[in-house]
Amino acid sequence: MLVLLAGIFVVHIATVIMLFVSTIANVWVVSDVGKASVGLWKNCTDFNCDGDLPYTHEDALKAVQAFMILSIIFSVISLMVFVFQLFTMEKGNRFFLSGATMLVCWLCIMVGASIYTHHYAGGQQAYVKSHHGYSFILTWICFCFSFIIGILYLVLRKK
Repeated sequence: MLVLLAGIFVVHIATVIMLFVSTIANVWVVSDVGKASVGLWKNCTDFNCDGDLPYTHEDALKAVQAFMILSIIFSVISLMVFVFQLFTMEKGNRFFLSGATMLVCWLCIMVGASIYTHHYAGGQQAYVKSHHGYSFILTWICFCFSFIIGILYLVLRKK
């Protein structure tokens, strides 16, 4: 049981780190021609990220930014609640609060990544020839990890 809890804790910390990286890094869509990428915050060309996005004022982008920030917040809260429950909860109880908070994180990731996929991931607004960057891929990996962690928290009992 201790090994399982330690493994879940490590995966949870990895998920939080990957969420930070995917939200902060400006590599959601990468151009196939030249060294350019687009993120949630800036347009980067030749390792210079001073350019604003052409669709900076669109509501869809602001929604993606908000949901990704909310997912980070809920993931960190879930981690703190898990540690708190680990040391204060009675034996035999389940980690319901940690699991519910992590599933809210999962929902925020799903909504943010889905909006970005629908509006911007095709590359029509950024570059003609492009592919998904590592931030976009990390976001979907975090989506899977947060769902698995949330379900595991709901199922596990403290022994």
